[in-house]
Amino acid sequence: MAILLIRHGETDLNTNRVVQFPHTPLGERGWMQAERLGLRLKSRSIERILTSDYQRAKSTAETLAAHVGIPHVESANLRERNFGDICGIPYDDLGEIDIFTPDFAPPNGESWPEFHARVDCAWQEVISHAELLDGDLAVVTHGLVLRSLLDRVLDVSDFEIEPNIVVANTSVTIVEHAPPWRVLELAGVAHLDDVSIGGGAV
Repeated sequence: MAILLIRHGETDLNTNRVVQFPHTPLGERGWMQAERLGLRLKSRSIERILTSDYQRAKSTAETLAAHVGIPHVESANLRERNFGDICGIPYDDLGEIDIFTPDFAPPNGESWPEFHARVDCAWQEVISHAELLDGDLAVVTHGLVLRSLLDRVLDVSDFEIEPNIVVANTSVTIVEHAPPWRVLELAGVAHLDDVSIGGGAV
């Protein structure tokens, strides 16, 4: 039994380094990555799939669900950080603004403290689901949600993590189902051996 933390498949806005909207769909390569993810995980004992309700995550979860034969459950708490008015702006057009600095609060969006508080709620939701299962829980979410968990919640003592780590699209982080939530595999992408691996943070 384990918790499988998965980032959604790649979008065209990931590729073009644009701050994404909630409705951003998977790109062609993202669909291929999601299919490879499903093939990798179909042999695991996944009993439930919990996903962000943003389109790119839902599509990834739906593809996984088709392979493992179970429906998915949506959670708004697993959404990417809300960047408010800067959604749709290319990173290169932000000038001096660094949206990842600790003190940056996007207009009409979430500050880092607000975002981390929501991620904490999401993690409690994940735990509540995991406690009901005998098999694995798959959780499909977003890059900064995973970074928040890696930085603040999970036990990553078996790994050397770079300060600005970006987990790849459809990477799988395998976590023990009980405290201290030890990470057994960090952002694994073996299923993408012959598919280009996506990167952008959000």
